Amino acid sequence: MSRKRKTKIIATLGPASKSQKVIEALYKAGVDTFRLNMSHGDQDGKRELIGNIRAVEEKVGRPIAIMVDLQGPKLRVGMVKGGKVKLKRGQVFTLDLDQTPGDQTRVNFPHPEVYSAIEKGHSVLLNDGRIRLTVEKAGKSAINCKIKIGGDLSHHKGVNLPNAILPVGSLTPKDKRDLQFALEMGVEWIALSFVQRAADVREARKLIGGRAGMMAKIEKPAALKELEEILTIADATMVARGDLGVECKVEEVPIIQKNIIHTARSMGKPVVVATQMLESMITAPMPTRAEVSDVANAIFDGADAIMLSAETAVGEYPVEAAKVMDKIAAQIESDPAYRKMLRQEALAGTPSTDDAITAAARQVTRTLGASAIVTYTTSGSTALRAARERPMAQILTLTPNLHVARKLCLVWGLHTVKTKDVRSFEEMTGKAKRMAVRHGLARVGDKIVITAGVPFGTPGSTNVLHIVEIKSSDMTS
Repeated sequence: MSRKRKTKIIATLGPASKSQKVIEALYKAGVDTFRLNMSHGDQDGKRELIGNIRAVEEKVGRPIAIMVDLQGPKLRVGMVKGGKVKLKRGQVFTLDLDQTPGDQTRVNFPHPEVYSAIEKGHSVLLNDGRIRLTVEKAGKSAINCKIKIGGDLSHHKGVNLPNAILPVGSLTPKDKRDLQFALEMGVEWIALSFVQRAADVREARKLIGGRAGMMAKIEKPAALKELEEILTIADATMVARGDLGVECKVEEVPIIQKNIIHTARSMGKPVVVATQMLESMITAPMPTRAEVSDVANAIFDGADAIMLSAETAVGEYPVEAAKVMDKIAAQIESDPAYRKMLRQEALAGTPSTDDAITAAARQVTRTLGASAIVTYTTSGSTALRAARERPMAQILTLTPNLHVARKLCLVWGLHTVKTKDVRSFEEMTGKAKRMAVRHGLARVGDKIVITAGVPFGTPGSTNVLHIVEIKSSDMTS
């Protein structure tokens, strides 16, 4: 099964989509990668989900990627008298270490490690930014604020501190346990939450040790200041617009999204756009026009993948949401404006043989009207280079490594196939022809462009470009 579009779709699994039957329906509706959110449920539940995904993978005969999204540190207030209090604009309100239930004047904020990072003038956001405070005085045990926007505050609501770089790492003890579990289960991607600095990504990468791809979620304003360094260390990134929309001005989020996508693409790193893409489909069978435009803009921006969260995890229409996402992507990619954008946005690569070969493959397919680029890869680097060029031709990626085949499922334009390794140039050419036809990416009479690294099996080297025409005799050899 080859998709009719190149932008990939990620779906979050949850109570609405945990069965093997629904997971299979989601895959057939267009989902390429499944996300498991460690903020909800336990490891036993995730183990069952992984088993169901692998069962579907075996049934459909195509590699499927699994992403485990770590929770990260969560800053929350304590208990509130009566379960809820109303904060009014203009009043003074204090966050402190006193563990007694809060009221209209104060609330417990049980995170002494972050008090030293708070300064006068900083913003404090409660309940996903619905309540906004400004710090007037900060001490070691209390933060005195003025309420700018009031509202109802209840038990354990989240706290965002957008102006502060917090002395807190991205990995809590829970995250480290969940990370070890994910690696033992052999998942392809680890998404790292609460990234503030490059050091957070470096720590996670060391713990992962190359056993999975590491995706840095950009959801904190502080991360934007070290974006290029973060992306240098990470294997991919996610534009986590939910938290960005809380901690940044909402009107800045579209610009931030474009900047992250452009930076990631220029560095050859896959980029995912996430959060609230088809939010209304949690309870409605069809999206709003604004949501459709939002998804379309992420595709026009050049995202590798677009993600469904609550829509498929707890929504009433999980499969319908995936189908809508698939239709939007296919429609946008068929538009001449999208094709024109891809032609005009050729990115400058590094002065290396690998990038020169891959850029040439893109140009050759356009000049000759070749139907497909076939890449042989051991580590995935040759395929990533091909995707970075955004060719209009289909990209067939052949690899002997199932983990690599799965991992590449969230990368733009790649149709990945696990196959036996090749030992000679002639074997490489013959297999490329047969696989391109078998997977519906080329027909007899078409030209295909083959890229690979020689000697075969050497990771990270792309030094061969070969053009061949598929003949009927090739299908019987």
